[in-house]
Amino acid sequence: MHSQILCSGTAAAVAARRMRNVLGAVLGRDGWMWRTHEVKLLNTSSGDTVKIGEISYKLKTPRNPELVPVNTVYSLPQTVVQHLRWIMQKDLLGQDVFLIGPPGPLRRSIAMQYLELTKREVEYVALSRDTTETDLKQRREIRSGTAFYIDQCAVRAATQGRVLVLEGLEKAERNVLPVLNNLLENREMQLEDGRFLMSYQRYDKLLQEHTKEELDSWKIVRVSEDFRVIALGLPVPKYKGNPLDPPLRSRFQARDVYYLPFKDQLELLYTVGPNIAAERVSQLLSLATTLCSQESSNLGLPDFPVDNLLPALHVLNTLPMLSSQQLVQRLYPYNSILGKDGRTAVEGVLSRFELLDGRRKLAPSAILSVSRTKDLEGHADVALLVADKDVTFQVPAGIKELHPPNSSPTFISTPSHSQLMAEMMQSHMVKDICLIGAKGCGKSVIAREFAEMLGYSIEPVMLYQDMTARDLLQQRCTLPNGDTAWRPSPLVTAAIEGKLLVLDGIHRVNLGTLAVLSRLLHDRELDLYDGTRLLRWDRYQTLKEQLQFTDQQLQERSIFPIHPSFRVLALAEPPVVGASTNSSRGQQWLGPELLTMFLYHTVSPMARAEEMKLIQGLTPNVPKEAAEQLLHLTHSLRKTNDATAQSLASSLSTRQLLRICRRLSQYPEESIAHAVNKACLSRFLPSLARASLDKSLANCSIPDTPDPAEHTRSVKDGVLTIGSVSAPVYDANEKMKVPDVLFYDNLQHMMVMEDMLKDFLLGEHLLLVGNQGVGKNKIVDRFLHLLNRPREYLQLHRDTTVQTLTLQPSVRDGIIMYEDSPLVKAVKLGHILVIDEADKAPTNVTCILKALVESGEMILADGRRIISDPREAEGRPNTIVMHPDFRMLVLANRPGFPFLGNDFFGALGDIFSCHAVDNPKPQAELAMLKQYGPNVPDATLQKLVAAFGELRSMADQGTITYPYSTREVVNIVKHLQKFPDEGLANVVRNVFDFDSYNKDMREVLIEALHKHGIPIGAKPSSVKLAKELPLPEVKMTGYWTVNQGGNARRKLLCPSETRPIDIKGPVFLRVQSYPCNRQESRALSFSEEKAHWQIPMNEVNIICDVTTKDDVVYVATCNPVCLYSMKERGETIQCMELYDVFPRTISGVWQPFVTVAPLGSPLDGQVVLHEEQSNTVLHLDMVTGAVRRLMLSPDTDPPAATKASSWWSSKEPQGGHKMCHDFAHKNWLLFYKEDGNQLEVLDVLEGRVHSISLPINLKSVFLVAEDRWLLLESNTNKKFLLTKPMHMNAEDSGVCQLHSISEDSVSTGHGASSAEVSVPQMLSCEQLPNENLSAALDQNIVSPNRILADTGSFARVVVGFPDLVSPNEVYSFKRPVDLSVMKSAETGAHMFLRGGLRSGAAKQENCVSLLSANQVVRALPPNKVPLKEVYPKDVTPPMTAAYLEVTDLNSKKVKYIPVPRSMMVSPYTSWLSKVSESDVLIAALGSGGVVTVDMGGYVRLWETGLDTLQRSLMEWRNMIGTEDGRPLQITIQRDSGLDVSAPKHGKFDPNNAPHVGGNQWAGGTGGRDTAGLGGKGGPYRLDAGHKVYQVSQAEKDAVPEEVRRAAREMGEKAFKERLKEIDMSEYDAATYERFSNAVRRQVQSLRIILDSLQAKGKERQWLKNQALGELDDAKIIDGLTGEKAIYKRRGELDPEPGSPQQKPKRLRVLADVSGSMYRFNGVDGRLERSMEAVCMVMEALESYEHKFKYDIIGHSGDGYDIELVRVDKVPKNNKQRLKVLKTMHAHSQFCMSGDYTLEGTEASIKELAREEADEHFVMVLSDANLERYGIRPERFAQALTSDPQVNAFAIFIGSLGDQAERLQKTLPAGRSFVAMDTKQIPQILQQIFTSTMLASV
Repeated sequence: MHSQILCSGTAAAVAARRMRNVLGAVLGRDGWMWRTHEVKLLNTSSGDTVKIGEISYKLKTPRNPELVPVNTVYSLPQTVVQHLRWIMQKDLLGQDVFLIGPPGPLRRSIAMQYLELTKREVEYVALSRDTTETDLKQRREIRSGTAFYIDQCAVRAATQGRVLVLEGLEKAERNVLPVLNNLLENREMQLEDGRFLMSYQRYDKLLQEHTKEELDSWKIVRVSEDFRVIALGLPVPKYKGNPLDPPLRSRFQARDVYYLPFKDQLELLYTVGPNIAAERVSQLLSLATTLCSQESSNLGLPDFPVDNLLPALHVLNTLPMLSSQQLVQRLYPYNSILGKDGRTAVEGVLSRFELLDGRRKLAPSAILSVSRTKDLEGHADVALLVADKDVTFQVPAGIKELHPPNSSPTFISTPSHSQLMAEMMQSHMVKDICLIGAKGCGKSVIAREFAEMLGYSIEPVMLYQDMTARDLLQQRCTLPNGDTAWRPSPLVTAAIEGKLLVLDGIHRVNLGTLAVLSRLLHDRELDLYDGTRLLRWDRYQTLKEQLQFTDQQLQERSIFPIHPSFRVLALAEPPVVGASTNSSRGQQWLGPELLTMFLYHTVSPMARAEEMKLIQGLTPNVPKEAAEQLLHLTHSLRKTNDATAQSLASSLSTRQLLRICRRLSQYPEESIAHAVNKACLSRFLPSLARASLDKSLANCSIPDTPDPAEHTRSVKDGVLTIGSVSAPVYDANEKMKVPDVLFYDNLQHMMVMEDMLKDFLLGEHLLLVGNQGVGKNKIVDRFLHLLNRPREYLQLHRDTTVQTLTLQPSVRDGIIMYEDSPLVKAVKLGHILVIDEADKAPTNVTCILKALVESGEMILADGRRIISDPREAEGRPNTIVMHPDFRMLVLANRPGFPFLGNDFFGALGDIFSCHAVDNPKPQAELAMLKQYGPNVPDATLQKLVAAFGELRSMADQGTITYPYSTREVVNIVKHLQKFPDEGLANVVRNVFDFDSYNKDMREVLIEALHKHGIPIGAKPSSVKLAKELPLPEVKMTGYWTVNQGGNARRKLLCPSETRPIDIKGPVFLRVQSYPCNRQESRALSFSEEKAHWQIPMNEVNIICDVTTKDDVVYVATCNPVCLYSMKERGETIQCMELYDVFPRTISGVWQPFVTVAPLGSPLDGQVVLHEEQSNTVLHLDMVTGAVRRLMLSPDTDPPAATKASSWWSSKEPQGGHKMCHDFAHKNWLLFYKEDGNQLEVLDVLEGRVHSISLPINLKSVFLVAEDRWLLLESNTNKKFLLTKPMHMNAEDSGVCQLHSISEDSVSTGHGASSAEVSVPQMLSCEQLPNENLSAALDQNIVSPNRILADTGSFARVVVGFPDLVSPNEVYSFKRPVDLSVMKSAETGAHMFLRGGLRSGAAKQENCVSLLSANQVVRALPPNKVPLKEVYPKDVTPPMTAAYLEVTDLNSKKVKYIPVPRSMMVSPYTSWLSKVSESDVLIAALGSGGVVTVDMGGYVRLWETGLDTLQRSLMEWRNMIGTEDGRPLQITIQRDSGLDVSAPKHGKFDPNNAPHVGGNQWAGGTGGRDTAGLGGKGGPYRLDAGHKVYQVSQAEKDAVPEEVRRAAREMGEKAFKERLKEIDMSEYDAATYERFSNAVRRQVQSLRIILDSLQAKGKERQWLKNQALGELDDAKIIDGLTGEKAIYKRRGELDPEPGSPQQKPKRLRVLADVSGSMYRFNGVDGRLERSMEAVCMVMEALESYEHKFKYDIIGHSGDGYDIELVRVDKVPKNNKQRLKVLKTMHAHSQFCMSGDYTLEGTEASIKELAREEADEHFVMVLSDANLERYGIRPERFAQALTSDPQVNAFAIFIGSLGDQAERLQKTLPAGRSFVAMDTKQIPQILQQIFTSTMLASV
């Protein structure tokens, strides 16, 4: 039945028109058939009435008809009518209503429909978090110098009888709305201007007794009886927001306005989409309804935006061939907003309703043409090609000319982008669009192209986090006369002018602020702060018609139309699924409310081919190969589901790639690796990410090129050249703004500057990132100085706001003026803007720089805008044209700990060209420091550079937290330059005293400084040189006579033959490099030992030879045979394992013994190895790893290994082969066999062997000179001298002559009888210098000589030998006891270690002569040293490996230097004892020192020469400095004004009292003219014995013993109490301490990081609108007008209402407790290290349980879920922690064998993924012999990355061979670690912690 309309007699046309408007839609489609209520409009003579059902409401004529909503009533489904009826009931009751329901425009439209039906004026206010009470009650404005109160919406509505619509109650801050409480309840309110609002009942009562004038004079105002409040809000807690305040809630009547019922909705949709199959409509609606149901919200799915189905069906109606799934994606981009579970749930629903048609190929679509619509103004016809059909439809368009598609030169269209454009066109037809895409993927470019195609002008608005609603809509300003006014924001002007509004960064801004726009986006209406209303175009036209107003009249009433073409295009980064609000990774910003506002399009990452096309289109000259490598890398990073790789990929966005390619096309020779490392700032990535990047670069075979060695800089003819890049020098107007700075060129900084110049010339803005003090500011200033560019400087800090970046407001004469900030000045004048400390400012502030850099546009607070294109600026007021020379150079510290700035690089890195600035490399730093401290000794500088280098690498690894920089070193050097007497050890404290209270840190630092020989903490007195004993007198003990006579026996000719040698090989073996951990030994005290380090050798290995050449030390070992070479000051140790060449060395079969001979030029770096048993001669090249075997005699086979009697066996040894290498530097060697009669001379260069046959059997050979050799006969020890021609040629096989030598004793009776023949142990091959010879023999003498050592003497000098024929005199320093007589019967530990007595002679004699130092040094076992003379009686001699006996022939002293015991000793003791009789081997090193290697592979360098020792001691003392312990005197020089009279002695004071000054007494202090101390003008110093008593420094330092004891006892007592408390025995405590101490440093540094992150998380934020605090610049005008809440202050920010709780991070440690851990613990301590690692996790996370939930699970052969620590029961004290460790130990001892690493990992990852947590981590510790159990590494890699939510890491305990390394190669980078040394396990764990878990606490 039709609604009845009863009209009164005068049926006016107006009424008819009004009815048609109101009810037109109601009566559409044959009228609606309602069984229930209907809406009727009755016009009667007494006035019009509206009737809904049986309830009627009498209409009144509105006073301001323009405020009544129009055109809101379309169709009234029954549900809506029921809502309207309910509102009418409440209205009649005079109650305020609250419409509550899901987000969307429905509630607002119902309210507006009701107001239109009842002809009520509306006051609408959208609440946001920035709304204050002034926005609701009254605001002051200044008019001609006076402040007036202007009523705001609530007051206006109350007094004028309007309806106040409050939208978004849940957005307002907690304490704003109670302002309205009294107004709602009693209709009363006290206003700021003194008026009082009173309810109409009371007012009318008073009116009966008083006149209106009286009430007015009392300032009482009547609240109209028609005043009502309609509040619209979302139910909190289901949606985000503040819950309703209970008092406020109780004042409203609530009505749930849910989505329209299915049927109503369906009817509605049918009308919209007549061309669509009805079934399809209902499927879409069913989907929407399902996704809004309670069940779906339990799954955490946001509500489906049901209201957007209408516009979506419009699109479908026009293009019925579109896929429904695609359409759903636009309404509900579930791929972006949901996690994996959510996506599957949604797809399930889609398939249920048969909407998964998008699985088929997407309908390809492209824009064919865009043209103006003829008959419809402001529209364009768009022709689309969709699925091979042409469809044309109208869309709104701008006013500029249209660009056909693909016509822009800067936009390269790719298939995916043209598809996206076409889809955007479809959505643009009906609604605003939002583009979602990662940063740098081209959103802004697409937006610009889209606008150009449709002829829109773009209005970019950069959104930032603390943007307020005012910033979005209107800001306050002052007019020139001082009146306050409101200036519309760009958003409002865009709406009025019909531009395309681009909201950039919608993901950043707060939801509460965006809500202000919801009405603009849904209804195209907007109410502004100054009362202006913007209406939708058609509503504006209707209003104009109805009221017969002109535009002029409406504008006077502040009503403006919104241009019909106006559209909004929002840009956003993808929401982070499941992120909490303030997590650093971004946030889940896309919630149900935002879903209703836009249609969403995702900018998908481009395919590789597309990106390639794009790059080649935009940078045509880029080398193709380079671009392909780059893309290969980027896409391989983007494809992985590893979070680390993803984050790297985000730094290689399309924008960055284009930047790299632009640079490559300009400088094609550049390395790609360099460009990528720069773009990712790889220098400052956490170690894991860096490893991941390096691995990816290697996988994509992108090589890294070495840096150039030289860098020059020159300025010639106005052109600056740095390296290979040149630029013209700028001609600056403002010379004083060009920086000038002290700068010393150094290679590294020059390279950075060359890099910067390249980018600068390409027009980039630069970002320099680095630690503190590496010279960022210096480099920038120097750079600008060289380019002669003026600069403006901005320093940012945490209080920087957007306003301070751009303009500084100030008030002058009541008018607000803006001062340009340096940024604006630089833009205007074309200066360079240097922004320092960019990471200190909040990122939401600095992100406005993006708009400036990207689009060259920026809007300033005073309404001016910066524009880069001068053409655009023409004719526009208020513009600043950006000067073409303007550039930004931004400086920031590196992200992360310890700077804890904001991640500027992460937020804005890809719009700048980034440069990592690092400390200069050692060489460069040294050169630079030399310029700062030209007089500082080089050695000091080198020590500083080395020590700081080490500290920096420790900071990179995370061992220490503070990154020490060049700035600190420079300060130290400046100090040393100015005060050279102060010791280095004192000056470095200027830097390190900061750390003096942190015990662990201090230990690490001191260790590092000591390692490099900076004696911090040493006293000048601590010199520990060995005690010197006198040498016995030198005596002449006999003669050697070389017999030249003709006797045949005496002079024998030895035939020789020559043959070429046979060379086998080469084989190439791997030369491994190990880091050399060189420790300086003179850290705390000064001794002969200079430095020491450990050779990386296995503990069963045995050292058998050491030799040196120049500064290279070679060490040979023989089990297995290896050769190590190391430089004296080098960083690395090269090692060649010859395991394959000498195969089996099994104890009891054959044990090789190797000697080494390093060759000389031209064969530098090559050595010959000689194995004595088998006489194997190998030639090795340590550079290439080539091994060649030299076959000396053609017939020798290696001896049969069956002979059990080898050299080490206890049977009589048989003679071995020996090698003499004294002349190896001349490239020839001599070989002989003991007891043999053959000498083989090998000439390595010519590849020949000369064999010399002898008539005697040899015992030993000494090469005395190149052509004279001393031979010993084997049984008689008789000496022979063999002379040979210098050059043996093959033709004349020269004859060698053998002369016997007779030894005669001195004619006096004592001395050696001729039977007592000396057997030399060492004989020098050169002579002592003459001055040394003279000093040794105490007589002036010049003669050839040789120095010789044997067991009976300290040293012998044979004068005249071997060149003189006359008898040669032998001078001896005899020993009191012959060494060979001394028993080796040792006592003590030595005995047990060495297993039995030594038998037989040792292989190595250990005796060397240092000719230039005039010394003989030999290594002796402790039992052959006169310890009683060396050490005082009461001192126990230290445990030593040996003593170095230094016989100094200059000072005639002998001293014994103890060599410390080795750390580890090979178990093959009987073998060891044959190598050397003491535990060390010795070789000469340089002129005044020796090197020793002990059996444990410990290399020590010793300085023995007296001159060098003295020099070193001087240097050492200088480093410590001298001021210790000396009293300082403070002297003030006063000029007393009196002239000095003649000097005199002064009077003598009989009492000798102290006198100061006064010019009369002698012996005073500080006077004038008299004799005394420290005065002026006296004749001489006179000390009258006023002794200053001084406490010695040592006494001052020493705390009295009893005080110390008391402190100790107190500590012990507390410790015992604590143990008693936790019921722990002292033994247990000690056990626990052992594990705990091992990881104390790591725990400490982790806790430091945790603490500082916690502190950062607690950092206070600005709270705005405060009544006290600091003046908020943004509120300066409100301050002028006299408002109170214009301050801001720092406070704890409450978490945003409705934001998800901060969940803890979840960590699981999977520890390997299998049997193999126990089994191999003895080998490498792996079980103990794992226990330490577990201990570290437990200790570091103690008391952070709220942040980290962790548990520890074991896996072994018994299973993979052995519980060690449960999440809910973490150990609280040491006892409980020890229990966990004991459990681990016991389990691995008794469990079954087997390996469950894989299953354990998979199970843990699955289990953790199910738990709620912020992030999930699994750390697997395993000694994975995966191969042994047949597990493929690929399987394990799969397991580790099986769930992208869980970050899994594996730490393998180094297993056999290179198994672990091979494994690591197959596993994902940054996810797996190999701890070859188990000591690294805790360090690796710490690395994982710092680079991942703590990255975002």
